[in-house]
Amino acid sequence: MPPSLTDAAIRTAKPKEKPHKLSDGSGLFLLVTPSKNGGCSKWWRFKYRFEGKEKLLSFGTYPEISLLSAREKRDTARKQVAEGIDPSQERRAAKATESGSGTFEAVAREWHGKFSLGWAESHSTRLLRRLELYIFPWIGARPVEKIEAHELLSAIQRIEAKGNLETARRVLQVCGQVLRYAVQTQRAARNCAADLVGAIPTPAQKHMASITDPIKVGHLLRAIQEYPGSFVTRCALQLAPLFFLRPGELRKAEWSELNFDRAEWRIPIERMKRSQKEKDSRQGEVAHVVPLSRQALIILRDLYQLTGNGRYLFPGLRSKDRPMCDATLTNALRRMGYTGEEMTVHGFRHMASTLLHEHGVPSILIEKQLSHSDRNRIRAVYNYAEYLPERKIMMQTWADYLDELQGVAKETPFETAVR
Repeated sequence: MPPSLTDAAIRTAKPKEKPHKLSDGSGLFLLVTPSKNGGCSKWWRFKYRFEGKEKLLSFGTYPEISLLSAREKRDTARKQVAEGIDPSQERRAAKATESGSGTFEAVAREWHGKFSLGWAESHSTRLLRRLELYIFPWIGARPVEKIEAHELLSAIQRIEAKGNLETARRVLQVCGQVLRYAVQTQRAARNCAADLVGAIPTPAQKHMASITDPIKVGHLLRAIQEYPGSFVTRCALQLAPLFFLRPGELRKAEWSELNFDRAEWRIPIERMKRSQKEKDSRQGEVAHVVPLSRQALIILRDLYQLTGNGRYLFPGLRSKDRPMCDATLTNALRRMGYTGEEMTVHGFRHMASTLLHEHGVPSILIEKQLSHSDRNRIRAVYNYAEYLPERKIMMQTWADYLDELQGVAKETPFETAVR
């Protein structure tokens, strides 16, 4: 879309009863706001989307910021978005640096930039976002060497007051790491977070809600079969108990990873729950094999007719170039009437583990199929296909057992089939 604004049009723009926009294209627009004296102010704004969310960035006022300068700022911001950088976050970081390298926010961002290189992207983003939400507004502008324990505790207690004990505990740990880094880089004399050990109660350990009673599992499977929503979502729900993968591993599945002839789904290391360091060192390698049962193949072949011409098995509703949203399956369970205390998407893993163990399946096979990390990192590189023949039998017998619970098959001699 070609630019539509000119300096003449901006100079002669008149105020209206309410603020109105003059668009220049590619997200840049001028917001003309009436003032009390009959005049108006003219603000440059840039609208963009980052990680699926619409955001707004201010470039200043006209004529202090000319049309040419505003376009340059817009082009710079668009380039940052294309490179995976949030312009708003980048600006906040720059302001923190300008305000003094000794503020808590400046030190925290420096620490994060230095140590987050080996982290998973989701962990890195979540950690920084927590600091931005819970800490920076209260002590971010404070000189790091002057922060006292009671100030930090006051910020943490705001999280605790909302009942988020686990988040409060984790944020306090991060603040302790930031302050320790400040001491190490000689910008603070001591780490006051050390005085807050035990200040936040340890939350009671919670497990992901899961249905493990066989009769109730049957009810759930029938509810999934009759799910009235999207066909793609129903397929994902049907496959979740058959595969018992982590939710992210399931919803980000790609057609290129499936081999119908071998009845296998081979998942690369990049998509598994591993450290970023291991992902970088083993990039492109297969980290996990999911044997495909007959039931899974039937569902997958049906699904292929609809989404097989794209990258993802379960594309998002808004864009086929992205996998379905992480809340899609959770929302589907809620729509079916299951609360968060009854069943979660992650709970399909616990369901499988519990029932398989109850049927006497060897733990090594279950743990291997759950893809729990092997503590021996050298062995872990080579064992993604370990016990694969036995696991294929287990997965087919498990699928047959689910059919039995759903009421579409006769009783399966589970123990005999696995052993």
